[in-house]
Amino acid sequence: MKKTSGVFSLLVLLLISGSAFAGDPMIEDALANFSSPIFLFFNFAIAVFLIIAQWKLFVKAGEPGWAAIVPIYNAIVLLKIAGKPGWWIILMLVPLANLVVAILMSIGLARNFGRSDGFAIGLIFLPYIFLAVLGFGDSRYSPVQ
Repeated sequence: MKKTSGVFSLLVLLLISGSAFAGDPMIEDALANFSSPIFLFFNFAIAVFLIIAQWKLFVKAGEPGWAAIVPIYNAIVLLKIAGKPGWWIILMLVPLANLVVAILMSIGLARNFGRSDGFAIGLIFLPYIFLAVLGFGDSRYSPVQ
């Protein structure tokens, strides 16, 4: 049994590292599909949808909607809407600290829109869906002290 689990572990390690499929034409074809026009169109459509959702979220919070399309400024505005200090943008550049900042920002965002901590968990794990719910839904921005 011990010998089998060692072989299985090695196989899993090779699969995860990708070296087991190096040069495999089927895998290379699958990876080439990520640059196909259909894949790029869907990525573009999702990006536009998220920009619109974030735009509506910013307008609900009384911020300018165009801030959703400015890369670093939109994170600063999200921090402001969540009730967090703007200097936390620096912490977003620090590995592991950025995860803590993102979690605290999601909790603050949910609370400031009158949502529960369960909604904050949704913002953490499925941000695209839950940001759209905040942007397009009937939630109202009321900052909590």
